[in-house]
Amino acid sequence: MAGADGDDSLYPIAVLIDELRNEDVQLRLNSIKKLSTIALALGVERTRTELLPFLTDTIYDEDEVLLALAEQLGNFTMLVGGPEYVHCLLPPLESLATVEETVVRDKAVESLRKISQEHSPVDLEVHFEPLTLVMPTLRQAAEDKSWRVRYMVADKFSELQKAVGPEITKNDLVPAFQNLLKDCEAEVRSAAAKKIKEFCENLPEDSRETIIMTHILSCVKELVSDTSQHVKSALASVIMGLSTILGKDNTVEHLLPLFLAQLKDECPEVRLNIISNLDCVNEVIGIRQLSQSLLPAIVELAEDAKWRVRLAIIEYMPLLAGQLGVEFFDEKLNTLCMAWLIDHVYAIREAATCNLMKLVEKFGAEWAQNTIVPKVLGMANDPNYLHRMTTLFCINSLSEACGQDITTKHMLPVVLKMSNDQVANVRFNVAKSLQKIGPVLDSNALQTEVKPVLEKLATDTDMDVKYFAQEAIRGKDSTLSIFFYEVSS
Repeated sequence: MAGADGDDSLYPIAVLIDELRNEDVQLRLNSIKKLSTIALALGVERTRTELLPFLTDTIYDEDEVLLALAEQLGNFTMLVGGPEYVHCLLPPLESLATVEETVVRDKAVESLRKISQEHSPVDLEVHFEPLTLVMPTLRQAAEDKSWRVRYMVADKFSELQKAVGPEITKNDLVPAFQNLLKDCEAEVRSAAAKKIKEFCENLPEDSRETIIMTHILSCVKELVSDTSQHVKSALASVIMGLSTILGKDNTVEHLLPLFLAQLKDECPEVRLNIISNLDCVNEVIGIRQLSQSLLPAIVELAEDAKWRVRLAIIEYMPLLAGQLGVEFFDEKLNTLCMAWLIDHVYAIREAATCNLMKLVEKFGAEWAQNTIVPKVLGMANDPNYLHRMTTLFCINSLSEACGQDITTKHMLPVVLKMSNDQVANVRFNVAKSLQKIGPVLDSNALQTEVKPVLEKLATDTDMDVKYFAQEAIRGKDSTLSIFFYEVSS
């Protein structure tokens, strides 16, 4: 195996260079797989001084070639002269650990871990540990050409912030975070936006407000009108939390306009995320300053064409009611809650019924008697039998929260009257309702009013009505059946 110039010592490197420059990927891959043979031919000194520098300078190949190289180098300890010289393998493996393809990076890290066990304690400190120096790698990763790498930096930014400490955060991470918030890829901006509150909370206390107002707030303002709804939604899920960090004056002057802008955003998820985090602002400035802009946003969400959006705002209604207060609720939102009870989607009607129960638990039975109960009972005369059934569902939910007096005097008569409904579905739901509210009623009402009606329904011409009535009277787990048995005994 002599080279063209007759020098055997140059031949292996010359051949390797030619093969690695060949357009045939398979040829390049085969040459990498025989690196150990080439290293043996070169000897340990030339492997260290010629082969490894060449490999370090030429890491730009196809992923499968780089993967093979990363794996080969993990077995090179004896080929470079043993543990005394194993640190020579660090430069090419370090370069491989920073390439774009994940599997290559993982294999390079695996090989680094493998050869780390072959370092002496002194060599570990001198040669290997400088590879755990975070900032050079972090700076490079934050500006990596691959958006997926930048995304991962943004996604793990809070953990990185805690790891490097306050000084490096102020000097290095703040500019890096700004760049991620302004990244050209929406996925990266979205990941960074989700970390804004946590990043700001973990800033050094003595300079937190200055850093936020000087460096972060301008980025936040840009994100409020971002072209991506995912970015705006991510921001909306955390932006309210900045109010507790910046305090009342800064919130009113700088954050409030941003909250109001997002409450008017065309994307329902953005408005929902703002509304769902109102408690943060309520703690700092009170909800009244938001209420006038809040109401139109709530109404739009409540009437959104997507039923899942309507469902989401219903779930937040008890929270809003508690923050806005009973007077505001009665004036602005009561009608909205009642309208949900006749929505054409069953899931909305069901959620609206549950919502009423939570509102009664929050505002009390007296409020319910004056505000909610009359409207619910009025639906018992609705021409649409589905709405009449909703009355029964509401009574089922409200009875316990309203208590025995209201249930017996106001709700029970309506349920009993509905036992004569022409629609069988309504009648058998009457039987189920009587079983449901039975534990709330007093013994006299059960014996003189409920029992006769159930006995009548138990002889109904409709099989389902008859079944549910009999279940209410004799059912194994029925409170009514126990009571009727005790009375008859």
